[in-house]
Amino acid sequence: MAEPGQGFYPYQAAIEGYGNGGFRFAGMSHRGSLLCLPTGMHAWEARSPAEITLANLEPVFAAADQIDVLLVGLGTDISDFGKSIRQALRDRHVIVEAIATGGAVRTYNILLGENRAVGAALIAVESPR
Repeated sequence: MAEPGQGFYPYQAAIEGYGNGGFRFAGMSHRGSLLCLPTGMHAWEARSPAEITLANLEPVFAAADQIDVLLVGLGTDISDFGKSIRQALRDRHVIVEAIATGGAVRTYNILLGENRAVGAALIAVESPR
């Protein structure tokens, strides 16, 4: 896990904005993709759905007992998301919803505001939709 200042913020936060290849949350700006988890906000190396792996989702699996729903923001185009990854999350009792990043951000913020056990794996996009 990254240390503060190296792609990690120790609290789960709502997304205040997205686009230009990154996200804004907690009054800060982050460039690149992002994992939003009960354990905090983590920099994420995935830049496309093809780059989503069990290995780079390890922080999600580590927090799976605190997550009921994982929203996966696939960028601007919806494409297939690995069936083996979906099944591994299902095996940990995590519901997966894979949609465009914009929809994932909006749904994540709503569920977080309702104090639901939600996480998000968000691929950064250039233009918000």
